[in-house]
Amino acid sequence: MENITQIWKKIQSPEFNPATDMGLVEQVKQVALTSQESAKVSFGTSGWRGEIGSEFTLRNLQVVGAAIVRLYKEATPELFEALGVKDFAELQKRGVVVGHDNRLLGHEFCEAVADQFAKAGVKVYYGGEMPTPEFSACIEMLGAACSINMTPSHNPSHYNGIKFNPADGGPAGPEITNVITKLSNEMMATWKFEPVGKVDWEIIDSLKIYKEFLVKQGTIKFDRIKEFIKKGRLTLVCDHVHGSTRRRPAALLDNPECLITLRNEDDSLFGGIAPEPSSKNLEKVRKVLDESKSEFRLGAIFDPDGDRIRFYDGTREIDMNQFGAIAFHYMATWRKEQGCVAKSVATSNFVNIIAEKLGVPVMETPVGFKNFRPWLSRNAKQKALVAFEESDGISGLNNTLEKDAQFGLLIALEIMAVTGKNLGEYLDALYEEYGRFYPTRSGFEVDKSLVGAPLKAKVDAIATIAKPGAKVMVGKNEKTVKQLLTLDGVKIIFEDDSWMLVRPSGTEPKVRIYTECRDPDEKDPMFEAAKALFFKN
Repeated sequence: MENITQIWKKIQSPEFNPATDMGLVEQVKQVALTSQESAKVSFGTSGWRGEIGSEFTLRNLQVVGAAIVRLYKEATPELFEALGVKDFAELQKRGVVVGHDNRLLGHEFCEAVADQFAKAGVKVYYGGEMPTPEFSACIEMLGAACSINMTPSHNPSHYNGIKFNPADGGPAGPEITNVITKLSNEMMATWKFEPVGKVDWEIIDSLKIYKEFLVKQGTIKFDRIKEFIKKGRLTLVCDHVHGSTRRRPAALLDNPECLITLRNEDDSLFGGIAPEPSSKNLEKVRKVLDESKSEFRLGAIFDPDGDRIRFYDGTREIDMNQFGAIAFHYMATWRKEQGCVAKSVATSNFVNIIAEKLGVPVMETPVGFKNFRPWLSRNAKQKALVAFEESDGISGLNNTLEKDAQFGLLIALEIMAVTGKNLGEYLDALYEEYGRFYPTRSGFEVDKSLVGAPLKAKVDAIATIAKPGAKVMVGKNEKTVKQLLTLDGVKIIFEDDSWMLVRPSGTEPKVRIYTECRDPDEKDPMFEAAKALFFKN
């Protein structure tokens, strides 16, 4: 018999025909449900992901579930503080929220993990197919201790994954995930698989709970959105790429006539595409909106677990570098909310320029949504009006500590409702007032011997030659370094507000470069200048 990886290659090939070749998928499912092979677990802040059938199997999910239960049983006082509970008994009482996106065997994998909690006397809530932000909302509204989200986010269809969130609903930090990794791998080789019986869990309506959460928090002004929709001047197109956000906009907005939904059928193979909110995948949204004659137009595309979103307004694509700035400006000026703006170091500095002129602090963090916790948490002294990263993730004031694409859609509609502008019109007004930026990202490969600490050291060395006041040649122009950030790689900000960020990959022989400039003709010279700095030391 072919191995699982070979079968997956056939499933994902252009020759695969769902009408005749689904037997290949059934082979994968059978192996995933019965395999006794071990896997190496690496549980980062985005959880553990693995190939369905070869790594991600019922047996191995039992191991991870048992490891998380053991994490609570053996936790130190410091670890309990990070988990947000005082002891194992509190976990048993408060319970765990479990659910999945629309990947193969999501329900069965949830059963494997939930069974380990139930056997340990922990209350289990099961929400079925759930987007990521609904896990966070359910933790808060149900008073649960944690959640288990069966998803690899935007990864291809042959992957599944598992994410763990502690009691505040945000992504688990390394102090938690490192222990889960250690315990899982300790238990993996000797684990004795037992078939999962009927799991004793309480079924919940996570969408209802999520909407109640938004209303309770006052995060979204639903009344303004509903008034706007009733005027009949809007066309709204949502492409769910067969993911877990399907049917969500309709329910959150009370089934408006203006809503057109795309790719909301049940298809765990995502129609053979990479299920991410990319420019390429926006094409279906573009086609519908370009034909619309409505005064107001908004299109959105989601990833499978609903934590990333990208927009199209009938005239242009609007990515998170742009939308994050729009949302922040709206919160600070139209809603007159008090707080700060949080962004990752690789994200556009357009919002920095706006915030500086508005007198609002900017909290710039390493890449990773977990780093926004200090400004999104309920007891934050200074709350983020918006927290966003360039890879299409966003949350905001009093919302979840997780990325929330549904919040992104709703706040976009609120912006249009309150300001009377399409997103592109709002963006043009910001460009007129604050000037324009042109962000890009790219990278290059290096020798394999540099992977890990040597590559990080070589990137860090750039900081020694690009200190504030230093001169850097960018094409034919000499630029002066204004500021240097070493939060995550090396970010060099010049006096004309252009910047470059050089980041090492932690797992691959690759260097990632992000740049942003005021002149679009500087894009290539900025990349070459950043690359030259890397090889200079």
